[in-house]
Amino acid sequence: MKSKLPVLSGAQMVRALVKAGFHQTSQRGSHVKMIKGLPDRTLVAIVPMHGELAPGTVKSILRQADLTLDELEELGRI
Repeated sequence: MKSKLPVLSGAQMVRALVKAGFHQTSQRGSHVKMIKGLPDRTLVAIVPMHGELAPGTVKSILRQADLTLDELEELGRI
């Protein structure tokens, strides 16, 4: 696993989450709500649509989406 978090925009993170099976359910202001239904639970990730996301924000979104940094890299970080 890489130790350094990538620099991503909100739009790039949304595209990566869509590739991971999430879909956008709503947007309130500059924040997009992404959800993914699993058999035992529903994952919800909130993505701010600002320019560059802070490293802590990227880490928080990955935790919400139950994704690892390696999985994010495999999604192409588009």
